[in-house]
Amino acid sequence: MRRDRYQCRCCGKPGKDRQGGDEYLEYHSASLSLVDLDAHHIQDRNQMPNGGYVKENGISVCDDCHVLAEVFHQTGEAVEGFSPEDLFQMIGSSLEEAVAASKRL
Repeated sequence: MRRDRYQCRCCGKPGKDRQGGDEYLEYHSASLSLVDLDAHHIQDRNQMPNGGYVKENGISVCDDCHVLAEVFHQTGEAVEGFSPEDLFQMIGSSLEEAVAASKRL
């Protein structure tokens, strides 16, 4: 989330980590209306070496965008703008980079 400056990379809403912590304050005023953010695994973690828990395979998303990003994992069909390739491009990564980083865990 730090890499994404505590914003949803898909829609740009400012947020904070749903799981807690106050690192978001480095990027946002506490007085802002912030959404909860999740770290979405772009490539399903079950298909990645060592679970794919690497920044090259993760993107910060709000609840609304997370639902849209998960459609691909559930159906194999991506909502326009939310394919794995689209999401990797948003963070400057790729499946190959994510696999390589995950293998190094």
